[in-house]
Amino acid sequence: MLTVKNLKKKFIRYNKKKQKEEFYADNGITFQAKEGEIIGILGPNGAGKTTLLRMIAGILEPTEGEIEFDGLNYQNNEIEIKKSIAYLSGNTKIYNTFSTYQLLKMCCDIYGVDKETSEKRIKKIADTLHMNEFLYNKIEKLSTGQTQRVNIARCMVHNPKYYILDEATSGLDIISSQVILDFIKKEKIKKKTILYSTHYMEEAENICDYVIMINKGVIIQEGTPDEIKKKTKTTNLRDAFFALIGGGEYEE
Repeated sequence: MLTVKNLKKKFIRYNKKKQKEEFYADNGITFQAKEGEIIGILGPNGAGKTTLLRMIAGILEPTEGEIEFDGLNYQNNEIEIKKSIAYLSGNTKIYNTFSTYQLLKMCCDIYGVDKETSEKRIKKIADTLHMNEFLYNKIEKLSTGQTQRVNIARCMVHNPKYYILDEATSGLDIISSQVILDFIKKEKIKKKTILYSTHYMEEAENICDYVIMINKGVIIQEGTPDEIKKKTKTTNLRDAFFALIGGGEYEE
């Protein structure tokens, strides 16, 4: 189980008068993610989703708060935790002069996966993400959707228990998006825990067991999609979000 308690991240920025000021990108985020559960982290651009997931992935250090994976914290168990997680951001860069196969083999080597297991795992991943037609092509020759599938694939090679996916389908065509969403559903069946950040409300409504809506660094509502729609007297999560913030602009 992943436990996040009172998580805060403070940054410094300059205001219009060119004066330094403190602000919280996330301010008091608390939730739990259980085995075999897809948790949707929803909100507009700038809501604090990426900062939150980077803290959970151990990339950013929180200003305050606690993060535990199965009772382990980063302070005492960083290597063990990072072996159990996979993190993907929407702008992750990969070695584009490698072929898809070469990149996945390198990732297997980094995680200490033996040669026989590596070959079996790469074959299975290629089948799962429909990558066989470009498995030996250089990544620089791939489409945006194909490259993102490679990014997902390199997250899978060490068989992680936790997936932290930030805007995994942003900017992709409908086919590539569906391949990734189908992959997420299959990993849920395997009892993997998945944090899925997106600003596509309809997408989240389709795959998430539990939804945490964030705006301006704080949780404004959480629950199952049906619970949130019932609380806000709406028929979809998009309208529910607007109801919670009282209208206004929503950037997608």
